[in-house]
Amino acid sequence: EVQFVESGGGMVQPGGSLRLSCAASGFTFSSYPMNWFHRAPGKGPEWVSSINFSGGSTIYADSVKGRFTISRDNAKNTLYLQMNSLKPEDTGLYYCARGWKLRPPGDVWGQGTQVTVSS
Repeated sequence: EVQFVESGGGMVQPGGSLRLSCAASGFTFSSYPMNWFHRAPGKGPEWVSSINFSGGSTIYADSVKGRFTISRDNAKNTLYLQMNSLKPEDTGLYYCARGWKLRPPGDVWGQGTQVTVSS
């Protein structure tokens, strides 16, 4: 069973930083590209960033480019998102998922991790 457990969220002031983690299980992690998605309050999930299976290629949404960095540790089956220069509009739940910009529709979402950026 494919599972994702996201963690690392919290409440920070604008300009602050957080590092999110996603522990993946139920599939061969090192064989899949991975995504981060963001669900702002009252909205559907939006794609944030993707990383290829080896970690050698990454892409970002324009809204986070230059502020967020995606990475992975295949030995630990873990995906990361380093979030710097956080803005209030970054507030919401963050989820990881398999895939490159898109996710397999049959995969179940994890519980997500809450990020709140507020002064």
